[in-house]
Amino acid sequence: MTFQEQIKQGIPNILPQPSAYDNNVNHAPKRKEILSDEEKKLALKNALRYFESKHHATLLPEFKEELEKYGRIYMYRFRPTYKMYARPIDEYPGKSTQAKAIMLMIQNNLDYAVAQHPHELITYGGNGAVFSNWAQYLLTMKYLSEMTDEQTLVMYSGHPMGLFPSHKNAPRVVVTNGMMIPNYSKPDDWEKFNALGVTQYGQMTAGSYMYIGPQGIVHGTTITVLNGGRKIAKEGEGLTGKLFVTSGLGGMSGAQPKAGNIAGCITVCAEVNPKAVHTRHSQGWVDEVITDINELITRVQKAQNNKEIVSIAYQGNVVDIWEEFDKHNLYIDLGSDQTSLHNPWAGGYYPVGLSFEEAKNLMANDPDKFKEHVQESLRRQAAAINKHTAKGTYFFDYGNAFLLEASRAGADVMAANGIDFKYPSYVQDIMGPMCFDYGFGPFRWVCTSGKPEDLAKTDAIACEVLEAMIKASPIEIQQQMADNIQWIKGAQENKLVVGSQARILYADAEGRIKIAKAFNDAIKAGKIGPVVLGRDHHDVSGTDSPYRETSNIYDGSKFTADMAAIHNVIGDSFRGATWVSIHNGGGVGWGEVINGGFGMLLDGTVEAQKRLESMLFWDVNNGIARRSWARNDEAIFAIQRAMEVEPLLKVTLPNIVSDDLLN
Repeated sequence: MTFQEQIKQGIPNILPQPSAYDNNVNHAPKRKEILSDEEKKLALKNALRYFESKHHATLLPEFKEELEKYGRIYMYRFRPTYKMYARPIDEYPGKSTQAKAIMLMIQNNLDYAVAQHPHELITYGGNGAVFSNWAQYLLTMKYLSEMTDEQTLVMYSGHPMGLFPSHKNAPRVVVTNGMMIPNYSKPDDWEKFNALGVTQYGQMTAGSYMYIGPQGIVHGTTITVLNGGRKIAKEGEGLTGKLFVTSGLGGMSGAQPKAGNIAGCITVCAEVNPKAVHTRHSQGWVDEVITDINELITRVQKAQNNKEIVSIAYQGNVVDIWEEFDKHNLYIDLGSDQTSLHNPWAGGYYPVGLSFEEAKNLMANDPDKFKEHVQESLRRQAAAINKHTAKGTYFFDYGNAFLLEASRAGADVMAANGIDFKYPSYVQDIMGPMCFDYGFGPFRWVCTSGKPEDLAKTDAIACEVLEAMIKASPIEIQQQMADNIQWIKGAQENKLVVGSQARILYADAEGRIKIAKAFNDAIKAGKIGPVVLGRDHHDVSGTDSPYRETSNIYDGSKFTADMAAIHNVIGDSFRGATWVSIHNGGGVGWGEVINGGFGMLLDGTVEAQKRLESMLFWDVNNGIARRSWARNDEAIFAIQRAMEVEPLLKVTLPNIVSDDLLN
C-alpha cells in the first residue's frame, strides 16, 4: 500500500504482524502499577473497543502483556511501517488543505528526530503525548483524510470522537487533553486514568500538534540566559567566560546548550540518559560530552580561563555537579534546572546515587522507595545550590516545578516569610515584566512545503517587518525588538531546524499580525507555499500557571484559570483558528496548570487575512488585559497602546491604591 492508502485505511481490517520492540529507540519508562484487577479488565475492554470483535481473542493477551510490562497499552502492533516525519503538505490525502496541515503537524510531533519516546507517542516532557495508543493515531489520520471544510473533528484526550457537521469558519479540530474534575487531578489520578485509556497528558504543544522540536524553546532560553546575564553583568560586560549550569537534555531542555552558545557563555548541562545525550550531541546541539566529574571540572576551569563559548553535556547527575563544583570552588555565574519535575515520580527526575537503570527499575517496582530517593536528591541539590548562591551565583527556577517539588521534599528553598520561594521564577524576574506583560511571546510558523528555501524566505520577510517596526517602536520595547532582529538574522546560521521547516520568534500582537500578513501576501504571490501559524502555550495569554507563566500576577488571581481555559480558546475558536486545544498539565505538572493553544493555516486568501487579523489581535491582547488588571505596569502601558491603535478595544483599567493609605 502507498502512504496515502495507509492513511486512508485507518485501523486495518486484517491485523498486521506484531511489531518487535526496538531497543535502539528511546522508550518511555515503565509506569507504576496502579490499577486494581477489575480496573485492569476495564483498561483492556477500553482498548479492545477500537477493534472488531473477531480480533479480540488475538489482541487480548497482547494488550494484557503490554499493560503488565509497561504499565500502559500502546498497541505496538499497529505502529505504522512508513517513516514518521512532516511530509510536504501535497503528499497527504484529503479534501481539506487545513486538515492536511494538521496531519503534517501530527507527524512532525512523532518524528524520531523530534519525539522523546516516539513508539509510545510521547513528544517531550516524559509524558507529553500526542495520542495514548496507535489506534487513536490511525483513526485520527483517517478522519482528517476524509474531512471537508464543513466538518470539525473532536479530540477527547487522544481519542477521536468523530467528525461533526460545522461550517468553514469553525475550527477543523477541537482538542482537549486531561480535562479532569478538579478533585481528580493529582499525579496518581493521571497514572490511573491514563492507564485506563480515558485521558492523557498533552503537555503544552505535544497534544496540540504544535511542537517544533527543541528550537521551540531555544529562543526563550536564549532570552532568559541573555537577560539573566544582564542582571549580573557590569555595564558593557557580556556573558563571555561566564558559566551557566543546568540539567536536562530531553525534548524541551535539550535547547539549553544551543541557547548558551547563542548567548555566548560556557554551558554545562547534566543528563542521566545516555540516549538523550547522544541525540543532542549528534544533532550538534551540544559541543562536547564528558562522563567523568573530575574531567569536567578540569575542562570547565580551562574554558573559564580561556573565556570560551562552549556547551558541555555531563552524562551524569546534576547534583554531583553542584556539590563537586562547590568543593573545588568553581564559580557558577548562572544556575537553573530543567529536568521534568512536573513529572517527578515517572521519569521526569532521576535521583543522585542511583544509576539510570537502577532508578528506572525502582521507579516501576518500588515507587514509594523511588519517591524517597527523589526527595532526598532534591534536598541535596537545593543545599548545594544554596552554597553557590551565597558566593554570588544567580539562580532562577526555569518553570519546571523544581522549587515547588523541592519545597514539598522539605528542601531549604523557602523565603523568610515562609510563603514565597527564596529564588525567583524566571517569569517573575525576566520573561513576565520584559516580554509577556508587553505582549511579546513565542510566535511560531511552519512552512508546509517542507522546503528549506521557503523557511529562508520567511525568515527574511520577518526580519524586514521587524526592522521597519523598530524605527517607530517606543523606548520601552526597543531591547525586545533588537533581540528578536538579532535572533532571526542568526536563525539560519544556528541550524535550529529539527523536523519540520519551522521557526519561532518572540513578537507582540502588532509584530505577529504584520509578519503573518506578509506571509499571506507571499503565499498569494506564489513565492512560498502555505504556512501554519501557532505559538507555544508558554505565552502572554495561553497559560494559567501560578508557578510559571502567571507567577508575576500579584493580585491573588494567579491560581484562577479563566484566561487560558475559557477566554483564550473560545475566543480563538470563533475568530478563525484552524484548530484549538485546551490541556490540564504542562511544564509544571498535572493539576498545576491549564494551557490553551491554537494552529492557523495561511493559504494566501482574503479569508485567511481576515482570520489572522482578528484572531492574533485577540490571542495576545486578552492576556495583556488580564495582566494589566493585576496592576502590572508594563501591561497597563501595552494595553493602553493597543487601545490607541484599535478604537473598538475598550479594556477596564485598574485604579491604583496607595500603599501609604493601606499602611
